[in-house]
Amino acid sequence: MALKLKSAKKLFIFLGKSVLALVETVVFAIIPKPRKNVAGEIVLITGAGSGLGRLLALKFAQLGSVLVLWDINQENNEETCKMAGEAGATRVYAYTCDCSRKEEVYRVANQVKKEVGDVSILINNAGIVTGRNFMDCPDELIEKSLDVNFKAHIWTYKAFLPAMIANDHGHLVCISSSAGLIGINGLADYCASKFAANGFAESIFLESFAKGQKGIKTTIVCPFFIKTGMFDGCTTGCPSLLPILEPEYAVRKIVDAILQENLYLYMPKFIYLMVFLKSFLPLKLGLLLGEYLGAFNLMDGFTGARKKN
Repeated sequence: MALKLKSAKKLFIFLGKSVLALVETVVFAIIPKPRKNVAGEIVLITGAGSGLGRLLALKFAQLGSVLVLWDINQENNEETCKMAGEAGATRVYAYTCDCSRKEEVYRVANQVKKEVGDVSILINNAGIVTGRNFMDCPDELIEKSLDVNFKAHIWTYKAFLPAMIANDHGHLVCISSSAGLIGINGLADYCASKFAANGFAESIFLESFAKGQKGIKTTIVCPFFIKTGMFDGCTTGCPSLLPILEPEYAVRKIVDAILQENLYLYMPKFIYLMVFLKSFLPLKLGLLLGEYLGAFNLMDGFTGARKKN
């Protein structure tokens, strides 16, 4: 009897918290959350040498953050560093780092700790795409996709999370993809790496929550494809519902999600519906929906850059 009462109590507590969470979601859908101040925060961005990483750096420069820029391309990264200074950053540091190599991540991370300080906002943005059918993709490229798009997140968390835990202050940002939520034709290795990154980020969030580390926030970003050059040549069968996103729009939404400490950000909003439908539609109907929207054939005509780190 006591066991049943205990179970019933847990159920009512769960239902009560669920209702409160739902009410909070509805309220903040109408009234935007207050934004936190990131002036003076040390923000590390991987893949900062171009595309989304560069635009994020410029945005945080305008917000008064201390910037730590990582990229495998030294020249591009130093260009971002210069642009961030011109955008208003008072302190900005550029480091050449191959995020696919654990030893290099740890080595450069130690440099950052000594020369800049404890990173308080970590944005894992670096990524690569092969754009090949699974059986046509060489093993080394598959391994590279997993190393950059997923494993790099593990090594950067290992390097910078301890200080966040010690300070009970920090923000972990996973720039993932809608390809980490729904499988896409021609992107098997990319989808695998992004699904893994999503699961990893969610697990670390739950681990922190369970330990009562309320000062450590997480934001998981799953956008549809963005016009950064990484997916040049990709098309969408339904641009009104699944448009290829403009970089400036994507960066604005990402920064807003970070400042409002939102756990998830899917872009465009139709992705929320697709994930919901995927959870209960029969597989065949889900595939028909994807075929209708062109969501499973995006790589047809792919001609763009296959690497971004």
